[in-house]
Amino acid sequence: MSTAGPAAADLRAAARRQAVGLVLVAVLVAVTCTFLGRWQWQRHVDRDAAIAVVEANYAAAPVDLADVVPDPDAVLPDTDAWRSVEVSGRYLDDATVLLRNRPVDGTPAYHALVPLLVTDAAPRDAGDPVAAGRVLVVDRGWVPTGADGSVDVDVPAPPRGDVTVTVRLRPGEATSSRDAPARQVQAIAPAQVLTAGGVEGEPYAAYGALVREQPAAAEPLGALAAPSTDPGSHLSYAFQWWVFALGALAAFGVAARREWTSVVRVGDGPDTLRPPRPRRARGRDELDEDAEIAAHEARDVTAQASAMRSR
Repeated sequence: MSTAGPAAADLRAAARRQAVGLVLVAVLVAVTCTFLGRWQWQRHVDRDAAIAVVEANYAAAPVDLADVVPDPDAVLPDTDAWRSVEVSGRYLDDATVLLRNRPVDGTPAYHALVPLLVTDAAPRDAGDPVAAGRVLVVDRGWVPTGADGSVDVDVPAPPRGDVTVTVRLRPGEATSSRDAPARQVQAIAPAQVLTAGGVEGEPYAAYGALVREQPAAAEPLGALAAPSTDPGSHLSYAFQWWVFALGALAAFGVAARREWTSVVRVGDGPDTLRPPRPRRARGRDELDEDAEIAAHEARDVTAQASAMRSR
């Protein structure tokens, strides 16, 4: 009994399993690259929206704090980030808290967070004081950490008495669970800052990045950097991932097709399946050589036939 038939069938089945496996790999790689591209695209969209907010708000004229934040407990909307506002109050200098791990242009630095006891959240309005008694955390700027950050840092004092400050509003950060030395914090979470400074009061959910003070401080701190408007590489990364997805479909698709057609039928019987062998065009020399061999074989056959008749 011939075993070529089952062997050929097994060969065809193995090739087709390999082809299906390649198609599945192509789909998996393409789907993964597509989702990674979508992720980068969404980051590009979010970054564009953040840049648009900065461009609209950063250089705008200041308004009263109460006009932008009528409810001190409310989370600052993203669209109001970087809005310039004015507020009157008194700095609680003895409650200054240092923010750790916020380098400035690669230089290790502490940010000086000083609670401002609000006396009027609408100083531009001639009416009655608004939100008096609330506390707004103000990031007044930065100071170097020193050699290793392990010694006390000399922080220039804010102006004393009643002041009117202009700040750019920022949403309060989430409370950090990381440890920090006394009078230091790892995040600008207003409630956590007041606790670290020993202040009992109701904080604004937002905080302010200092623009200017009236009257001005005798010694200013390092100025806070402007927010970046660099869109980054998210858009190009998104297109790269999508090109990878198309490339995976094309490359694995071609490989799968080759596997699928790598076993062909060359006859009518069940035992005629074999992997195809690459064929090349026969040259002129090969044709002449084949003709010469055929003629030689024909002469041999004629000679043998003559010898048989002579016997």
